[in-house]
Amino acid sequence: MAQDSRVGIGIIGAGSIAELHLQTLHALAGDAEVVAIADVNLEAAHARAATHQIRRVYDSTDDLVRDSEVDAVIVALPNRWHADAAVAALSAGKAVLLEKPMAYNVAQAARIVEAQRSAKRPLMMAHQMRWTWPTLEAVRLMEQGALGRVYHAHAAWLRRKGIPGWGSWFTRRAEAGGGPVMDLGVHMLDLTLHLLGWPQPVAVSAATYAELGPRRKGIGGWGTPDWDGVFDVEDFAVALIRLEHGSTIELQASWAGHLETDNQPKVELLGAEGGVQLSTRGGHWRTEWHGHLVDIPLTPPAADEGDRVRMLRAFLDRVRRNDDSGADAEHGLLVMRTLAALYKSAETGREVRLAEIPLTV
Repeated sequence: MAQDSRVGIGIIGAGSIAELHLQTLHALAGDAEVVAIADVNLEAAHARAATHQIRRVYDSTDDLVRDSEVDAVIVALPNRWHADAAVAALSAGKAVLLEKPMAYNVAQAARIVEAQRSAKRPLMMAHQMRWTWPTLEAVRLMEQGALGRVYHAHAAWLRRKGIPGWGSWFTRRAEAGGGPVMDLGVHMLDLTLHLLGWPQPVAVSAATYAELGPRRKGIGGWGTPDWDGVFDVEDFAVALIRLEHGSTIELQASWAGHLETDNQPKVELLGAEGGVQLSTRGGHWRTEWHGHLVDIPLTPPAADEGDRVRMLRAFLDRVRRNDDSGADAEHGLLVMRTLAALYKSAETGREVRLAEIPLTV
């Protein structure tokens, strides 16, 4: 452990996502200390270190995970390098908080699962939407039986103008693995399966489109453009996911589209006894009582510390307890297999069963 029994954190990656984690960790300074940061771009790593008073800077993951003061790492790299960093950290005995998506493809995600099983160290996916107060309220309602059997869910994150880093790794299939499906859809699928108690997806029917991105329309403010780069991913996707026991999920994700949107991720759950509609800002529970429609807003907490603080607090708790149950690793792999089925369905024009998606290439 770091000084004063705080969890020693190492950050792998010095980009914008790392900055979000570093800012959040300031609120948890009594529980954790960032002792090291690594990036192949040493200039960027030194800049983050200077801003956040991080004592040691490395130019490789291998050097950082050998640091004896690092108890846990946060992997904040482009998708293609998630697996190498996570496996190296787990093999060195470090706990891992892994940014989404779990990996670049299913085979790499399976590597992470095997490494977690072997290392028996905590691995947690950084899906902050599980930790928003509306999500926690929806979970409470479901645990009370207020929805009954949920037979359908609609999950969508739609942007009108939000393509990140045009031409950079974000829009290159060879590095990102896909477009908004891997960036936004992964969040929405994880959140919906989490709310439903992790039922098994059985089959996917999907379509993807790239109507604006290739023409350099719909470009957002996140990420640094590379105008000499390429855009060879989708900018919109829609899918119907069939679950065991007959329930379904309709999933939509867009970086850009000519539509009215507030750029808020949204989930709607249709249950036999009630329904929930929620976003990151709030939500409603709806039902019918003695022939009358009932519409009750979800109630925010008096003081909300925020989803990212709750997420990191939960991770630090797992590290201290060495909670190596592996559920997050298995769930991350299941999400990756479902997204792989989505892309295969879009490519082939037919429904794809998850049984068709191998764990290796």
